[in-house]
Amino acid sequence: MNKPAVIIIGFCLAILFGVPLFFRSDSVVISSDAEKVIIITPHNEQIRHEFSVGFFKWHKDRYGEGAEVVWSVPGGTSEIRRMLQSQYTHAIESGKTAGGDADLVFGGGSYEHSVLKKTIQSTHNGEEVTTTISVPAGMDQQLLDEVYRENNIGDVTLYDPDGHWYGLALSGFGIVYNNDVLRTKSVDPPAGWEALCNPKLLGSLALVNPAQSGSVTTAFEAILKFLGWERGWQVLRRAAANARYFSASSLKPPADVSQGDAAMGVCIDFYGRYQSQAIANRGGGDRVGYIDPPGATMIDPDPISLLRNAPNEKIAKRFIEFCMTQQAQSLWQFRVDDPADDGLGPAAWELRRMPIRRDMYDLYLDRMVDQVNPFETAAPSPYPDRNMRAFIAPIFSAMAMDHHEELIEAWKAIITHRAYPDTTAIVTAQDVDDPELAQMLEAFDAMPMFITNEDTQLGMESPENRKVLKYGWLRDQWIGENLWHPEDHGSGALRRIGADYFNLQYESILAEQTQ
Repeated sequence: MNKPAVIIIGFCLAILFGVPLFFRSDSVVISSDAEKVIIITPHNEQIRHEFSVGFFKWHKDRYGEGAEVVWSVPGGTSEIRRMLQSQYTHAIESGKTAGGDADLVFGGGSYEHSVLKKTIQSTHNGEEVTTTISVPAGMDQQLLDEVYRENNIGDVTLYDPDGHWYGLALSGFGIVYNNDVLRTKSVDPPAGWEALCNPKLLGSLALVNPAQSGSVTTAFEAILKFLGWERGWQVLRRAAANARYFSASSLKPPADVSQGDAAMGVCIDFYGRYQSQAIANRGGGDRVGYIDPPGATMIDPDPISLLRNAPNEKIAKRFIEFCMTQQAQSLWQFRVDDPADDGLGPAAWELRRMPIRRDMYDLYLDRMVDQVNPFETAAPSPYPDRNMRAFIAPIFSAMAMDHHEELIEAWKAIITHRAYPDTTAIVTAQDVDDPELAQMLEAFDAMPMFITNEDTQLGMESPENRKVLKYGWLRDQWIGENLWHPEDHGSGALRRIGADYFNLQYESILAEQTQ
């Protein structure tokens, strides 16, 4: 049997039976007899290296002996969460103790770590059993007050009040772009999310499947929360129509943009900044740039969570404490060649992340690579609906991925229409006088409605409707109402119904073009 087949079969067995599976495990081996902490993470090699070396030094200085980090890197944050949910559910059903394979989950967005806090329910021998994946780490409140001061940035909390997770860095989301490619297309560098909609970028955007990336889901959520539901989906649909692909990895767009294979891409801030710096360091000048859309990007904490039945809870809590120190926080943003001899800063890699400690910006802003204080720029979103996020993956998949070729053809028909205005701004049905083009744009931007348990049709345009549909369809509250096949889930059924609707809209646009 060949190696790819073995990997695929192994992954399937892990999902089916909850078997602990870690595709790649590495560590900075410092001492064979050092105490060890096992950390599951989506973080890249550079972050893992700096925090391994930093923790060993801090632990030795404080406790007289080093401590080693053993990293487990099974995939992105969403994949880690699904893997743990599978393992813990299987443990319940098998009558085994949940957890015990790793100590911490380090990295990813606050949403994914909030899911780890939620109760998992299953049955063993006919009895219902509940558990959670994470447990409160119980960090001292005086330490938390010193690190975070107030527990918020904009309208986002920095740590879980119950202690299940603690933010350790801050993440923004924006657009990475290639100036050389943009010049060949006579397109200006992006100034906001609407830049993704420029018809000249057809076939030139690099996007990621939000169902496989928590960071990209948060970026799309920022578009909806800052531009509104209607305008946000207009942006996302046009961006999807301009897309070359929908990658499974959030690392691919920055790499493809830097190589000139794409003009722009949506990514997390430190991926974009790091790629820009790497190109500049190799003599590429300003070929690659990155922008956080002003006033329209979410700032989200990158947390750490203590897992249930951690095999080395003592060292795990010490690692959390280390990550909150100024020494660890300096690893996120200081330069490798920082001239000060005070033990702060990374050993080998400039990580380009934003520290979460407020005092780092008061004391050390001038020593940071990116001299930006997110606490001064973050603001509450104008459309703060927590239920928006649940719809992003199924609706985006239905709208853009399930019929991408049809979406592209419909977009081409619109932007090549004789009456389409010569503009880079978003054009909607209300912006044109030509009745045929207006009808095409109306069909292009239309959103589906879904039936309720009361046999009525409900759209997703209001927060109230989204809440009803979220719990009815996406949380399976209407599973016994015969709205979808009983062996299916509402989320999958909603995606298929949506995909059929969007495809009919795209077909109607193409039919209008041929008349």
